[in-house]
Amino acid sequence: MTNDTTPPGSAPAFPVQPGPLPFHRMALITGQHSWWRPLAGTALALMATAVMTVMLASGTEVAGELANRPLDSEGTASWGDIGDTALALLSIVFAIPAVLLAAHCVQHRPMGTVSSVQSRLRWRWLAICLALALPLVLLTVAVQALMPAPAGESGDLAWAGTQAFLTGLATVWLLVPFQAAAEEYAFRGWLLQAVGSWFRSPWMAITPQALLFATAHGWGTVWGFTDLVVFGVVTGWLTIRTGGLEAAIALHMLNNLVSMSIAAAFAGAFASDDTAADMDWAAVAIDVPMVLLYATAVLWVTRRRERAHGTDMPGEPNASPPPPPTPQTAAASRPTGYMDPAAES
Repeated sequence: MTNDTTPPGSAPAFPVQPGPLPFHRMALITGQHSWWRPLAGTALALMATAVMTVMLASGTEVAGELANRPLDSEGTASWGDIGDTALALLSIVFAIPAVLLAAHCVQHRPMGTVSSVQSRLRWRWLAICLALALPLVLLTVAVQALMPAPAGESGDLAWAGTQAFLTGLATVWLLVPFQAAAEEYAFRGWLLQAVGSWFRSPWMAITPQALLFATAHGWGTVWGFTDLVVFGVVTGWLTIRTGGLEAAIALHMLNNLVSMSIAAAFAGAFASDDTAADMDWAAVAIDVPMVLLYATAVLWVTRRRERAHGTDMPGEPNASPPPPPTPQTAAASRPTGYMDPAAES
């Protein structure tokens, strides 16, 4: 029989969550979840991103007029290949504050819960993931460079020049880490947790964001779309398995950094509209195994760290679980159909 009487000085008699929530369920952490909050949060994030993008575009147009910049084919101020690339990257970066704003204002949860189950980005674990990804990304780029150019494409490349190369390289290294992280916060962070607030199954949360991630890059080839879906599925799974965005950010960031750093060396490379969506079958045949090898390496290190430290939170062996819910939110913290997170792993 359950005794509802709480002795003085003892813990309150209310249900306590058996352990920390898995990453895709972190939107439930405060016990204030409602079915409409992910939808409202998504709308707010999109609106905030749009507002910041319009402000950036308006500012660059005014600056373009003052600087007498030439106009592009759409009648907007052109800042050259490097400048236009920088503006495009910066417009994507706006997704980070937009997502964090939605988590805080609509779901009333700590912004850091979008980063990891420890409510922050785990820098040590991110560094480990970067070290795992770097040799694989470099090997992939090297193999792709040795392959013949796709049919219909010229293999002739012209040196961009020292000044253009250094300027492009600085732009890439300054903005691409944030651009890659922004895409991860949007897809593996917000969207994964938005769907995860409705479904306990990790795969129900992983699949939609992977498809939307591929779609957001535009339609190029079926091979490119497939590659992006695989990337989204694998990094989505790694995000849930490791409890945070670090593994996905590391691979995404190095992929973009290496490829765009190489592009900076060649004249006109930044003017190309080609993306990962335009990959041919040969490039995909090299890229997909690299992604799978990276996932295997991350999983191997994760398991070793779990055995060594007795924790399922990589990179933070002394981490403690979130505090128990208050009496007022205890009932709400276990939504209908709640399942022990340990059973979902």
